[in-house]
Formats: sequence, C-alpha cells, structure tokens
Amino acid sequence: MLCNDATMLYVLPQFRFPGKHRHHRHGTSRARSTTMAMAMPLLLILILALGLVAITSVQVQASTQGDHICQAPGGEVGDYSRRVIDITHAYREDVPRWESKNGLGKLTGLVQSMADGDDCNVSGLKFDEVHSGTHVDAPGHYVQEHYQAGLDVASLSLDVLIGPVLLIDAPRDSNLTAQVLQDLHIPPGVERVIFRTLNSDRKLMWTQEWDSSYVGFTTDGAEWLVKNTNVKFVGIDYLSIAAYVDIVAAHRVLLGKKLVIVEGLNLDEVEMGLYTVHCLPLKLLQAEGCPIRCVLST
Repeated sequence: MLCNDATMLYVLPQFRFPGKHRHHRHGTSRARSTTMAMAMPLLLILILALGLVAITSVQVQASTQGDHICQAPGGEVGDYSRRVIDITHAYREDVPRWESKNGLGKLTGLVQSMADGDDCNVSGLKFDEVHSGTHVDAPGHYVQEHYQAGLDVASLSLDVLIGPVLLIDAPRDSNLTAQVLQDLHIPPGVERVIFRTLNSDRKLMWTQEWDSSYVGFTTDGAEWLVKNTNVKFVGIDYLSIAAYVDIVAAHRVLLGKKLVIVEGLNLDEVEMGLYTVHCLPLKLLQAEGCPIRCVLST
C-alpha cells in the first residue's frame, strides 16, 4: 500500500563502467578499473543500508500519524469510528439447556496439558446438542423434507447471515402474536429482524434452570410474519423462536419458508435501531443447527 504523504522514490546511481581505451598514460586506465571494481561492493552495501533507514523512517512516520493513516481502496486504514457489539452469550456452564435444570455444564477441557508434561495445551470440545447457547436453526430442524434435501447449516446463505438488521423492542405483556407484529409496523423491505423481549428483562439466558414461560412466536404470529413481510432472518433472546405452547407449529411455519432463525441472543445492553448483523456458524455438514458467533456493527 502506498501513502501519498509517505511515498519514497529510490534512484540508484548510474555507473559508467570503464572500457578499453587506446590512449592512457602510465597505466591510469587499469588502475581506475581496479579501484572501481573494489569500490562497487562497498557502494552497493551503503545504498542498501540507506534504503533500510529510509523505509524504517517511513514506517515510524506512518505509525505516529494516528487515525486515517493513509488512503486505501477499501477505505481508510486506522479508522475506528465503527462500533461493534457482541450479542453472543459466552458458553458458560450455567447457560440454560432445553428442558433441563442443570445448564450446559462443562464444554471444554484439556486433552493435552503442558502442566502434565505435554508439549502444548490442546482442548477438547463436546456438545450434547448443537441447539445450545446462542445458535442458529437451519430449515431441516423441524421440516423433514428440508433435512432430506440437504438444507443444513453449511447450506445457509452468507448473504442472509450478514446484512442490515432491525432490532425491535417487543411489547412486554404478550408473546409475538399476529396482532403484536401488525402493531409493530415492520417497514416494507426489511429482511432481517431481531426481537428483544421480556426474556432479556427477566435475564432468562443468565438463569441456569430452563424456563418454559419465555416469550416467543405463536403460530399466528409466525404466519403473519411470512405472509406480510420480506423477512428472511429472525432472531430472539431465548433458546427458542417459538413460544412453548406453539413450539412445533410456529417453528414449521418459519422454517417451512426457509427463514434463518437465530436464538439465544444477548440483547441486554443493545439499543433499538438499525444495525448490520454478522452471524457466522461453523460450516457443519448434515447438522440442522449450530452454535454461532453474532455481532452487530454500526
């Protein structure tokens, strides 16, 4: 990358090498030729040393210019104006687990340990199920035809998992019903929505024991969403997008239309508004769900 204010122009000296001449007195030509030949290596070393000093000077100058170091095709290097917000829950032992009082438990542990004399530390990772913590549902989770068609986590489109998203504060006195969604007036053209609900207020993702009274989509709410919006990505702040009373039907409505569902998001400190979401699961084959890292950027 070249910076306009720090461009260096190196011009190597041009040398005239001695040739054969007919008229020289007292062997002057031969002496000069020998002297130049001996001086050439030393001169080249000096030029290289000066070049390294100049390059180091440019690097020091660039590193002390602070923000906006130099212009590049993709933007400005050193521009830290963008804010990134992590909305992923850490995989703690006490993260709630579906229909369990005990939480996730310990997921990682050393299989090689330097404390035990091994050359390095190597951790093992074990999930009893992929729908744990902050995670994504692929269409095959509740729709057998989609599972048989290979619509697994690896097939999810990055164009859906990354892009503009509307973060909505849902009413605190209801599940996500058709009436609630209609009253929210989701703007036309919005393709990604995340709902912060009473689940965040109650700190359910911070409570080890699973709670069936969480807020989620009812069947009619799911139907309203797929019929009246262009949404392709929907997220929520507990382990299921669907309310427990409609767990199967609401999932099948959303996944039947191949919506990407992200569950278990950490929305405790996030303001409502428009962001860019980046949600990247592992590229797991033949898996209908996967833990995911999700961030918002402004």
